[in-house]
Amino acid sequence: METKVKLEHVSKIFGAKPKSVIPMIKQGMSKEEILKKTNHTVGVYDASLDIKKGEVFVIMGLSGSGKSTLIRCFNLLNKPTDGSIYIDDENIASFNSSQLKKVRQEKIAMVFQHFGLFSHRTILANVEYGLEIKNVSKEERRKIAMDNIESVGLKGYEDKYPDELSGGMQQRVGLARALANDPDILLMDEPFSALDPLIRREMQLELLDIQERLQKTIIFITHDVNEAFKLGDRVAVMKDGRIVQVGTPEEIIEEPANDYISEFIKDIDRSKVFQAEHVMIKPNALVSMKDGLNVAVKEMEENGISSVFVVDRGRHLKGIVTIDDAIKGIKEKKSLEDVLRNDVTIVKKDEYVNDLIPKALESMFPLAVVNEEEKVVGFILRVHVLSGLVSDDINESEEYHG
Repeated sequence: METKVKLEHVSKIFGAKPKSVIPMIKQGMSKEEILKKTNHTVGVYDASLDIKKGEVFVIMGLSGSGKSTLIRCFNLLNKPTDGSIYIDDENIASFNSSQLKKVRQEKIAMVFQHFGLFSHRTILANVEYGLEIKNVSKEERRKIAMDNIESVGLKGYEDKYPDELSGGMQQRVGLARALANDPDILLMDEPFSALDPLIRREMQLELLDIQERLQKTIIFITHDVNEAFKLGDRVAVMKDGRIVQVGTPEEIIEEPANDYISEFIKDIDRSKVFQAEHVMIKPNALVSMKDGLNVAVKEMEENGISSVFVVDRGRHLKGIVTIDDAIKGIKEKKSLEDVLRNDVTIVKKDEYVNDLIPKALESMFPLAVVNEEEKVVGFILRVHVLSGLVSDDINESEEYHG
């Protein structure tokens, strides 16, 4: 994937002589020691990141970790004390004011935690604001604003004022306003933290839906590990102004870099992080529609299973046959197609385990996992979904019926 944003050794120190503090950090002095000795605050130190075009990159950390300081470096609301920030291979840290203004207007938009809406302007006028600053014609900016209001589910509210909307709706307005300028990069500083849990979940899903359509590069800040792992393609964890670990949610869960990361993620709801492809068993035994019942019985006997998926030549699922039905069918001289059962639940490989629970409850058989081409790539035993536990040493010869 193409790199969209690159940070190289970025530091941000707050105080009268910030550069004088960097040698002290290199000598191993802590944030607390530096603050006490110099009255300077280390916001971020030596941050290097490579963010890909079109990914949702989450920066996560507790209060005081430096995450909000860092996100404000991306658009130079915080000018780095040291280091470089590249957007499309241009170091914006060296830009003059007119160059920076152009970047902010054309490439980057920001969504704030507390909405930042103008109370005296209607929803439409709020969303139009950035286009108005860019001198876009009234007719064009109204059309763009209305399209974005509709895209965040607020059609019909364009003539309302912010205080007439709920918190979740106000945050949708903030998102629509940011999207109206059609930025390449969307900076989101804890945008959902002020919302109640139900609205927060709705906004998370809304953001994922919008990202599926628009494919922006999103840099998202949160202190909530469950939110980070739900939204992030990759996640950076910060502590005391430093980046401690960067990886996919699965990589961080499976291989935490140190005890701090292990403690940080111990309460994560893994069912909301792991997807079907992470917990499925690859099928050793599959039967083709051209095969007969004797072949099906042989596959089940050799693999120690009591049912087997049936696929066509393209490996698309046609159904499932059980050992009892196959043996009975042989005695009655029936074909494979005659005893084929079609009541198999099919799930996509990127569905979250948490979302598979109701499907497992309703299914008599293992869940069939398919890829983007609808080809069978694995199966998931019901017992593993319903128990919420997926053992690392699941044996592929384990009996299908869960």
